[in-house]
Amino acid sequence: MGDDAESENRNRIIKIDLDERSLAPATADIEHERKVAIYDLLDENYFCPNGAGDGPFELALSNVERRLVFDVKREGGEQLGQVHLSMTPFRKIIKDYFMLCESYYEAIRNAAPAQIETMDMARRAMHNEGSEILQERLTDKIELDQNTARRLFTLICSFHMR
Repeated sequence: MGDDAESENRNRIIKIDLDERSLAPATADIEHERKVAIYDLLDENYFCPNGAGDGPFELALSNVERRLVFDVKREGGEQLGQVHLSMTPFRKIIKDYFMLCESYYEAIRNAAPAQIETMDMARRAMHNEGSEILQERLTDKIELDQNTARRLFTLICSFHMR
């Protein structure tokens, strides 16, 4: 059991930075989601960059020339490397996710509980799909659990609200 706890402490993100220049202007709802995702991510995550050895890790996310950049450092700032992912596979899911989120936020203000629940389930399903795409794209680069991928997908969406 000690090894599992030790491994959890080593294979995790302890600090995350989002490149402010990459972030799109956010509504209050989206800004709230971003802050919750960061808080939840730092509270509990599994993040294991292949070949990086032991963490914990610091992660900076940015969007540079239509590429998502994961800048990974060991705790204390030792540079471990960058992973660049094309944003093309994420574009449609992010666009659809935002349209669904807008409808969901509008429904919260005006719709019946059954409608809100239906939209929330659809939103969650689409969010899961986005996090699965992220995990797939990071195969052989960074190992993540589903909750970590979900929270990172939320943060990736922060770069695409133009």
